[in-house]
Amino acid sequence: MRESSHLGATVTPFAGAGQRLAVTDAPHSGDTPDCGAQETRPAADPERTLLYVARAPDPLLGAYLKSRGWELATARTAHEAARLVKPEAAYAGIVDLTGFAPRELAGLEAILRLQQVGWIALTDGARLADTEVRRLIRHYCFDYVHVPVTHATLDYLVGHAFGMVSLCDLDAPGAAAASPDEDEMVGTCEAMQQLFRTIRKVANTDATVFISGESGTGKELTALAIHERSSRRKAAFVPINCGAIPHHLLQSELFGYERGAFTGANQRKIGRVESANGGTLFLDEIGDLPMESQASLLRFLQEGKIERLGGHEQIPVDVRIISATHVDLEAAMRDGRFRADLFHRLCVLHVDEPPLRTRGKDIEILAHHVLHKFKRDSARRIRGFTPDAIEALYNYNWPGNVRELINRVRRAIVMAESKLISAEDLDLANFTAQQTVTLAQAREAAERRTIEAALLRHRHRLTEAAVDLGISRVTLYRLMGTHGLRDEKTLLGGEAENEAEPPPNARE
Repeated sequence: MRESSHLGATVTPFAGAGQRLAVTDAPHSGDTPDCGAQETRPAADPERTLLYVARAPDPLLGAYLKSRGWELATARTAHEAARLVKPEAAYAGIVDLTGFAPRELAGLEAILRLQQVGWIALTDGARLADTEVRRLIRHYCFDYVHVPVTHATLDYLVGHAFGMVSLCDLDAPGAAAASPDEDEMVGTCEAMQQLFRTIRKVANTDATVFISGESGTGKELTALAIHERSSRRKAAFVPINCGAIPHHLLQSELFGYERGAFTGANQRKIGRVESANGGTLFLDEIGDLPMESQASLLRFLQEGKIERLGGHEQIPVDVRIISATHVDLEAAMRDGRFRADLFHRLCVLHVDEPPLRTRGKDIEILAHHVLHKFKRDSARRIRGFTPDAIEALYNYNWPGNVRELINRVRRAIVMAESKLISAEDLDLANFTAQQTVTLAQAREAAERRTIEAALLRHRHRLTEAAVDLGISRVTLYRLMGTHGLRDEKTLLGGEAENEAEPPPNARE
């Protein structure tokens, strides 16, 4: 079972850094390698920068590293370190974990993820016993050493780490090395940063979580990230798509059945709920759950016990439920298609997935991420995107969200005739500057995107969104009508009924 969650503030780290270099046989104090071949190293080389992160930096170590030709950049906090790193440069890195409190490790993880830094960790026996410290070293560091350690040993190790990380492609903004894992979340925009913060918070509890968002935004990745950051991460993560299983089979899929329960039931079968015992059950497209299965699921959430089809035994199951859907469950409750009591059981904690069109620069970062991940699909070495392709990526509305972007880029990698992917390769040639766009149209599009982003940040609470935009609530409501943003979520949120310009069906 995976223990890591590729949840990050930007993109995935230099792939396999922790796995490519064994960390269990790192040299300890006194195990100094032969550094004689390095004695003639020049006194300074601006291309060899070393980032030294420590609560109390050792001035003697710093002076020694400078004498060995390193351009030293020292930081006492993760925030300071992040400001020192330039996106297109390679770095060696030393992180002294002995001076940081356990509560500060989450902040350190953000800088350890930086793909252009080859990290060497300094630790001691007490810190190495910490599970979180071991995880950070295992997944983000090239090597580690116990303190105290000789200066020559560190010089040797950071030199090796710098050489390895220099082999990574750093020519694309936010580029990520190819990785076999699919459970990766990429994002730098405020909406994604808020999502990451929310995931960290809800992972620390055992309450049920409801994830809402459009199709293709990555709801299952969010559920997996929550699971892998929770205390249940060593147990199973069991996903089930409620819309992909016929209704008459869903009950037995969820809760299992006993032998002889129906024709063809030749042996007992364990259901998805029971197989997730101790872990997390992810119910995708929960809005498609039939009413009879809704009643059984509600009873399980209330009692913590299940009963297999054809059986009479009450079986206790300890599982956390995470559910998701792209449909409006409030409308489904009004129409009698979804139980209100079940909704309130499932929606103790609510997570909103931002649509791709509101994520700004993330669109380009994601496109480069997908390119680096799948560029081996083509015999031709694809190097990047043409300017018109980048423009089309931003102009397109992405109704299929991240899933559509991945499919378009992967298809373009195979079909491209040159080393740069064009808008035509992405089948987005109609979304380039060849289209005549008036200044009024550009302003209207920008205004719509800004309003949509504000509504998303404040979960369609008009008063808060209006304050954020610096306009009155009435003006915001009028602009929403102009741009076609008055949806059922806004009307049901209790914000629209007192507007000066109420919609025709607001009182229905």
